[in-house]
Formats: sequence, structure tokens, C-alpha cells
Amino acid sequence: MAQVPATPKWKRALRLAAAAVSPALARGLAPAASETAALDLRAATGGPRRAAQEVIFLVPLVGPHHVGDWQAVSERLAQTVESLQRQDGAWRAVICCQERPPLPDDPRLIWLPFTDPTPGNDKWRKLAALCDHLAELGRGPAYVMSFDADDLLRDGTVAEMLARQESGYVVETGFVMDHATRGVALAGPRSMTMPLRKPFWKLCGSCAAVFHDPALPQSAAFLRAMTAHEHRMFPYLARLAGRRLRPLARPSVLYVLNHGENFGARRGRVGFKTRFVQRYAVTAEDWARVAPEFPTP
Repeated sequence: MAQVPATPKWKRALRLAAAAVSPALARGLAPAASETAALDLRAATGGPRRAAQEVIFLVPLVGPHHVGDWQAVSERLAQTVESLQRQDGAWRAVICCQERPPLPDDPRLIWLPFTDPTPGNDKWRKLAALCDHLAELGRGPAYVMSFDADDLLRDGTVAEMLARQESGYVVETGFVMDHATRGVALAGPRSMTMPLRKPFWKLCGSCAAVFHDPALPQSAAFLRAMTAHEHRMFPYLARLAGRRLRPLARPSVLYVLNHGENFGARRGRVGFKTRFVQRYAVTAEDWARVAPEFPTP
């Protein structure tokens, strides 16, 4: 199972406009499978939305056979887990991997064994398995967020999501650190002074939390279809599904590059992000004020 190609931007705009008039009209525009799943969820959703009770993090973890240093991968996962354990508010995290990683004794942490022997990159197959597993978690409505096993969540983020009760959230501003140089940049929307800067959700997959109601079968099906795409498709598909994502109030995720086992590095795709850190670096003083709200990478 490979990553599903993105829908061209002009088709996204056309389908959003059509869905605003009539979901049936949008269905007549030959939607992709993920767009059909979004329209199915949109049609199934009606009446007042129930309150989300928790945040569920879906964590696809690279298998030991795909990396050169499993110990280093486990240590970075431990930092990700620490960033979750520091959160106020209800959350659970499901970690999917061939081998159980070292995890603290915490009932909120769940290991989902991955047994698919198909060779090659398995990240999207793990995300599909994680979405399928949502039915086993039961309970009530939640925000579901795919989260990479080497990213860090800022203190207070879970509490913000549960307090605001939006239909979903997007990390529009966030920090990007070059582990090799320890430089840190702030990703965010473009501005007059930074016309080429990118929002965080275009750089990192740990960027979107979508409201999920387990009473609707279309909800988990949509999340499965959405996470089969690259993260740049998430806000569009959520909007098509009637789950428009609202920006979190603060830079809420720290994405660390060049630590040796990044997924992007294994595909040779971090060069432009390294240059991004150099171009949009924050001052050491500014980072020092924020750094205590994350585990130290």
C-alpha cells in the first residue's frame, strides 16, 4: 500500500465549491476514494455534535528492520511519549509496530502489533491499521491525530483541544529544529515580510486532529482514507467532510530534523527543510522562552 497521490489544487477548489451547493453535485465530479469518504461522512453528519471526551494519537512506528539504530528510535519515541504524558486532559496513544518498543507502564499507551509481511515502506499500511483499530477503543467521541514517533507536543495542547470543542484542529504554526545544528525555525502562514514561509502543516505530518464519532462508521472510514494521503491534503479533506480544521492558538508541535532516522531522511527529502530552518530561524532568546514547554530533544 503506497501513499495515495494528492488531488490537484484546482480540482480541490472545484469539489469544495460543488459540495457547498450540493454533495450530490460533488459526487458527480469523479471524486477520489478519499473524497468519496469525505462526502459520505458529510452526508452522515447531522444535528448537534457531541463533545469530544479525549484525544487519540495514532503513532506509526518504523520497524527495527528498516532502521540502523533501533535504540535511537526507541529513545526518540520515549521523548514523544513524555510530551504526551505531560499533557493535562484525557488522551490515549496507539503505537503500531512489528516489535513492541520500550514503553512506560501507562494504560493510556497501547501497542498495536503489525504483522503484514509485505516488503517496502509500511507507514501508510500502519496508519490504515491504526484507523481500523479505532473501533476496538470504543468509548465516546474524540479528536484523532496521527502523530509521528519523533515529534513533540507542546504542553497544554490536549487541554486546549478539549476546552474549545471545534470540529478539528490544524497546527498552522509550529517549530522545526535541525538536530545537527540545534537551530530552530518557526513555521507559519505567509506574511508581507515572509511571503515564502510555509505553514507547519505543509512540513510535518503531526499536524491535524479531526473530530471522530465512533457511532458513525463513516468517521473511521474517512480517517483511514485521509491518512493514506500526505499531510498537505488533510485540511482540504477535513473541510470536504464537514470537519473544518481550526488553527491551534500557539505553535503546538516541535518537528526535529536530521537526527538520523527521520522518515523523510530515508527518502532523501529533508534538504529543503534544513534550508527552511536556516531562513526562518528564531533567536536563541525566543526559543529559550518556549523550550521548557517541550521535552528536550
